[in-house]
Formats: sequence, structure tokens, C-alpha cells
Amino acid sequence: MPLSAQATAKVMARKSTRRDAPPRAAKPAKPAKPTSIVAKVKAKAPAGTPAAKNPTSVPLLVPPVVLAAPKPSMKRPRPEEPAPQPSKRLKPDQSISSPPSQKLDVFVFGDGESGELGLGPKAIDGNPPVNVERPRLNRLLDAGAVGVVQVAVGGMHCISLTHDQNIYTWGVNDNGALGRDTTWEAPTRDIDGNSDTEEEDSDLSPKESTPIAVPTDECFGKHAKTYVQVAATDSASFALANDGSVYGWGSFRGNDGVMGFTTADAIDAAKTKMDKKKLQPRPILIPHLKKIKFLATGSDHVLALDHKGDVYAWGSGEQNQLGRRIVQRTRFQALTPCRFGLSKISSVSCGAYHNFAINAKGQVFAWGLNNYGQTGIADGAGEGDACVMKPTLVEALKPYRIKAISGENHHSIACTEDNEVLIWGRCDDSQAGIKLDTLPKDDVMLDSRGRPQILMKPTIIPGLRAVSVTAGIDNSIAITQEGKAYSWGFSDNFRTGLGTQEAVEAPTFLDNADVKGKRLTFAGCGGQFSVLAGPALLEGDY
Repeated sequence: MPLSAQATAKVMARKSTRRDAPPRAAKPAKPAKPTSIVAKVKAKAPAGTPAAKNPTSVPLLVPPVVLAAPKPSMKRPRPEEPAPQPSKRLKPDQSISSPPSQKLDVFVFGDGESGELGLGPKAIDGNPPVNVERPRLNRLLDAGAVGVVQVAVGGMHCISLTHDQNIYTWGVNDNGALGRDTTWEAPTRDIDGNSDTEEEDSDLSPKESTPIAVPTDECFGKHAKTYVQVAATDSASFALANDGSVYGWGSFRGNDGVMGFTTADAIDAAKTKMDKKKLQPRPILIPHLKKIKFLATGSDHVLALDHKGDVYAWGSGEQNQLGRRIVQRTRFQALTPCRFGLSKISSVSCGAYHNFAINAKGQVFAWGLNNYGQTGIADGAGEGDACVMKPTLVEALKPYRIKAISGENHHSIACTEDNEVLIWGRCDDSQAGIKLDTLPKDDVMLDSRGRPQILMKPTIIPGLRAVSVTAGIDNSIAITQEGKAYSWGFSDNFRTGLGTQEAVEAPTFLDNADVKGKRLTFAGCGGQFSVLAGPALLEGDY
């Protein structure tokens, strides 16, 4: 049946990108504020953004070692000693990491026009699933019934891990990011706007806007797995097992559109001159990754940290986010994970097109897109195509003991072991959370109109102390030791959760009936929405 005009427009709107690609102009300039939802996201991007529908990377591929096959034995095996069969369950001593166990309440706010809030297709208790101005408890992820223990936020979709090892996804599935079938035919309306169904209709797909489990039994293979982390880019999702293996599905996108999900599929598509690169609709094992203990994701790339402190990277690498030069002729090779020159790394994190790594000595390295100084390295800031070509020590962060870093398109934020909050990068739309006129002139780069545009070095946000931070496209959220959340920055589509679409200049306490008295431990920012989570108080916990 034909889609309604409104539904058709909704599908077209979903093609907009969460994160902006690097500009190609000599100096980036802030565009005028748009009026439509699609334009609002696109207008935040400088020219040259890769067309994608997402809060957050290297050199020579290390091929697997091929051992020579042993010579066959001339002895016949004894009947009473059959050949050993592989174990179907991982032995405890083979585990690289353990899954989280604390059940969480999940709160969402923001746009929701593409189902990315996971509130279902229709209003619940009179509350519509779109344009959520302040944090709202997601009742479809009830802690008692579902038991979410971890959430990851992509560009326009989310993925969560539950206490009983189910993986739930919701949001946009245009490029296979949900890992399951979401085929749905929207109801048609007659010329008077009446639906052909008796129930109240909705333009949201119930299969995308509702959290539904990925069929892991048939997708992840016959051997039992225990999953310890989930992660999401703009158009792909990943699951890390406790044995260090990684599964993934969806697609990666480059400057000129969809690249595909694996090197082999992308090369085959290019050879056959297919217009559409192959998507990966179901989870598959990612090759060349062993004993991985943590995943970090950017807009369209992934970093994997293994048990020895080595780092692997794969995905789109046009802005040097993979830590090595990518040329057009061999760019599809970047879809295969490669290990690069960092070692003894204790943690990694991603911006949209840049990355950070902290080593065992507490030193911070950064690389990738740097047109707004988002790496914390001043060189090239203000130049449209500026990149830090390889992992480089961030001298400006040497005075601090950095505990955590988060980046997005054009700005980054960090918290220290002393709970101070540092921020740097783009600052022309209240991203900094600081009164810029109080800073030394050399710390701020002005645009062509003489207005502050780039905060050149990591700067402490006065009066704010936090144990975790997260960056959105042009907004940020910090969580204090007491579990309180503070939000600020660009607020279109209510992505700051403060009930306004005007830019919020200073960190502001996120407080309403749903989160009042809650101890929050997680914040994640998507393209036009955000997610909070904290330990649930269940019956029997009193």
C-alpha cells in the first residue's frame, strides 16, 4: 500500500546524518540556524560531510600467522580414545572480562521522530513518543521485566545488553544497524486523513521504535557466548564477548556514502560496479580480533583495545581517524581491523572523526580530524582540512591526570582524577559552558565576524565537578559523584533535556519528576537525542 505524504517525508528525513563530516573550506564558518529537523542536523555540519543517517580511529594489517600443517601420524587412533571435541562453553580462565550485572533504569529525551527514543509508536499514558523535552523513564525497558545492564548510543539508534544476555536494539534500521528484520508497511490514509485501521495510527514503525531483541541464538553461532559490552556507530552495532571476540552488523559510511561492512563485500561491490554496497543485516564475527577487552566507536569507525594494551582500528578513515593514511584506491581495506603503533594503552575513546588513547603512564595521545582543535592540539585549528596524521601526545593535557575523555564532531570534554572538567574545541554555540569573554585572548580563536569560534586549549569549567562526561554534536552532559547530571550547549530538538530549544550557555542541573532522587551513572548523546541511565531500585532492594 502507498505511504502517506507525511510518512514518505519521514522516511526521507531519516537519511540525514547524525554527525558532520569535515569541512573543506579554508576556514569553517557557522551556518545560519535552519528551521526543519533535517536541516538542523545538516546545518551543524561543515561542507563535505559524508552522507549518513552519532556521542564516538590504524597502520599495517597484521595477518594471522599460518602454521604449517603437521605431518599425519601413521598410527591409528585407538577406538577407546576418540578425538577430543571442541568445548561449547568458554572455560572461566579464558574470560577476558565480565559482563555488568547492575540493572538500570533508562531515561530518554530529544527528537524521537525516527524511533530512536525507543518509546514505541504510540503515546503511553498520554505522553507522545516524540519531542520529549525532559528526561522520561522508558517503560518499555523496565528494569524488572527487561533488566538492561548497559546502553550504547549511535547516530539514530541504540543498542542495549540485558542481565540475561539478550541484546535489544531500536531506532533507524536503514543500513542494518538493528541486526534484525524491521519490515513494516505503514497504514494508508484516505484524502480526508482517515486511516484504514480502527486504532490510532502512527508514522513510527513499531518494529523500529520498540526495543526488540536481536535473534542471537541463530546469529552468533552454536557455541555459547557471554557478552560483556555493546557499542554503536552511526550505522552499525557491535557486541563484545567475554572471550575477546567481537561480532558486528550494519554498515560503514564514507564521504561519498555507504562503503559496506567488510573489505571483501565492499571490493566485490566495487568490481561489479554495484550502486549499493552490501549491508550486513545480521551479526557476524569480526576477523583478526582476539582477546579484545573494550570497544570505542566514532561516527563510522571503531577502536578495539586488547588485553595487552594494543589497539586495532577499522571503518572509514578519510580524516585519518584510523591513525594511518587512507587512499582512494585501497580505502576498502580499512574495513578490516588493523593493529597500529600504540602499545601499553589503558583506555581509548572516539570523537566523530578523531580519537584519544591514554597509556599506562597517564599520557594522552590524539589523532584524526582537527579543524576545530578538537584533538586538544592547536596545530591546524581553524583550517578546513586540518588533521593530526598519527597518534600524537597532547601536551596541553600533561598537567592533568585524565580519567575519562569524550569527543564528538568538533569539541571534546574530559574529567580528571580530581573530578575537574576540561573542555576544548568549537565554542560558537555554547559548547564550552564557559563565559568566553573572561578567558585570555590567546585561548580563543575568533571567526571572520570577530566572534569566539574555537577554544584553543583544554580549559577548566569553573564550578563543575564530575566523574564521567559525554559529548554530543554540539552539546555535553556531565555526571557528578552524587549521580546528578548537568547539561548544556546546542539544544535543538530538546537534546539537552532542559525543556528548551535555545542554546544553554552554562552547565544546568537536569532535574524533573522522572530523575528526581535517582543516582545516574551513564549519559550518551545521539544525533538529536540523549540517554541517561542509573541503578534501578527494584522490589526487594528496599
